[in-house]
Amino acid sequence: MSDRVLSPLIRARDAVWRPTAASLRLLALLSVIGNAVIIATGGAVRVTESGLGCPKWPKCTGDSLVPTHSPEHPAVNMAIEFGNRMVTFLVLGIGLLVFVAALRLRPRRRDLVLLAAAQPLSVVAQAIIGGIVVLTELHPASVSLHFLLSPALLVFCVALWVRAGEGDAPPRALVGPWVRRLAWALTVATGAVLVVGTVVTGTGPHAGDADSRRFGFNIEDVTRVHSLLAWTTVALTVALLAALHRTDAPPAVRRLAQALFALELGQGLVGYVQYFLGVPAPLVVLHMIGSALMWIVVLRLLLAVRDRGSQPAPAPAPGPTEAPQPA
Repeated sequence: MSDRVLSPLIRARDAVWRPTAASLRLLALLSVIGNAVIIATGGAVRVTESGLGCPKWPKCTGDSLVPTHSPEHPAVNMAIEFGNRMVTFLVLGIGLLVFVAALRLRPRRRDLVLLAAAQPLSVVAQAIIGGIVVLTELHPASVSLHFLLSPALLVFCVALWVRAGEGDAPPRALVGPWVRRLAWALTVATGAVLVVGTVVTGTGPHAGDADSRRFGFNIEDVTRVHSLLAWTTVALTVALLAALHRTDAPPAVRRLAQALFALELGQGLVGYVQYFLGVPAPLVVLHMIGSALMWIVVLRLLLAVRDRGSQPAPAPAPGPTEAPQPA
């Protein structure tokens, strides 16, 4: 095999087996992207009524791991649901590579190992709950929990992405206490928007299958609650922007707050358009992608208001005959 072909493979191997802080950050970023993608593919499963495209779990059908011809389940629905399952395995694979790289990083950093370990474990939990979703025939509570595991997993992914580029010094505030409180309030409000959003989806028309159960709430009521929380998030973002303008905040924090505000405006536009157009499927998926991006930016913003110092000096990874250093 030519050196041109081998070189990228060697670099990919070294990124995991002989990692640097930079290569671990790249792997963590891939994990962030993978979990955002699975939110989008999960949305596609719901809006195309493909939630039971693979009616069994862990197999797709009663006797096959992969989609096979079935008179009861259209091929396109089976393909969409099976594709979403394959993305789960991709995210699991990335999570395992992240964990190995965190273990191999020298000097080893315990918090990075713990953040990395949470990723494959969370994906396994998500796969198990995905099986419960199928076995309960898309009960809205299990579907909501299945979705919410992705934002929960993104907490670990984003934290690792940021922490791999920092040191281990005690956190040092880069902004005043009121700005930190606003950042925390904004994070909580955004999380509440995500939770109530699952209730709206579980009450509305896109529940994953034409015959699946919905929550028994009034759709107008839950939509109003969701809208109120969304406007609360916008108000907190405006307050944060004003506070950052009046203080000597780092430029990175300002840029993240501005990016969040722009995403919120886009999300609001998509949300109102889909409401007045009767919740068309493409806009639902777009709205879910926007929610994932908002959550990532909010987490980055929360972590940007403090500093943990410079990265530790790198140490060589153990060679093939060299015993690993104790943690």
